Amino acid sequence: MSIAELPIAVDPEAVAAFCRDRGICKLSLFGSVLRGDFDPARSDVDVLVEYLYGVLMDHVSTRMLGGKTAGTASVEELCHALNRRHRMEANIKAMPGLVDSIVKYRKEAHHANQ
Repeated sequence: MSIAELPIAVDPEAVAAFCRDRGICKLSLFGSVLRGDFDPARSDVDVLVEYLYGVLMDHVSTRMLGGKTAGTASVEELCHALNRRHRMEANIKAMPGLVDSIVKYRKEAHHANQ
C-alpha cells in the first residue's frame, strides 16, 4: 500500500524529520490502518519503529563480540528493574524466614522427585 492509499493524511517530510530527530531508521504502520477497517473517529494508528541503536548493536555484536549477542536495556528498563529488585528485597526482609523456608521446600521437593 502506498502513502497515497492510506486512510490518513501523511506528510512524508514531517515523518522523515520525526524519525531523524528520534534516531528511528524504519517506521512501519500495521493494523486497521492497512486492513481497511480503519475508522478515523475510533481507531488508533499502530506504528512499529526500529531505532538506529539496533543497527549499532548489530554492528557491535558482529564486529566486536564475534557474533555473540549483546544484552541491551534502556535507562528506563534498568531503573524499573532496580526499583523492582529493591521492593522485592524490602518485602523479603519484612518476612523473616521466608527465604529459608523456600530453600527448604525446594530441597524437599527435589529429594521427593528422585
